[in-house]
Amino acid sequence: MAGSSGGRPSIYPTLLYTDAKAAIQQLTEAFGFTELSVYEGEDGSVMHAELTQGNGAVMVGSKGRGGLFDAAMKETGTTGVYVVVDDVDAHHRRAVDHGVEILMPPTDQDYGSRDYMARDLEGNVWSFGTYTPEITL
Repeated sequence: MAGSSGGRPSIYPTLLYTDAKAAIQQLTEAFGFTELSVYEGEDGSVMHAELTQGNGAVMVGSKGRGGLFDAAMKETGTTGVYVVVDDVDAHHRRAVDHGVEILMPPTDQDYGSRDYMARDLEGNVWSFGTYTPEITL
């Protein structure tokens, strides 16, 4: 199976932002992502960026830069992404300290997870928690 070896994730959520630079700043500073790479166009727009969190990653780019993916995503709305973190309460405090809009404070769920939910600068919903379903192949 592609992506099942070498420590590389096999799924990368991809989000396009009107202001990708501001999104990258919020994702790294408030949500603790690590910037792996950022490729900018001649006009300074983010053509492609990769941000990591634990053993997962997201790809980020600028809206309106052209290309097939940009055209395909043109009429789409916001998205939601779930990210596993070790310490939900500390992660939540970091987000609050950076002025992130919190939709749900850290909450113990019936299925055993502790989660919180936040909205980024452009309306995408990010959930952070301890839920880690086992995937057996």
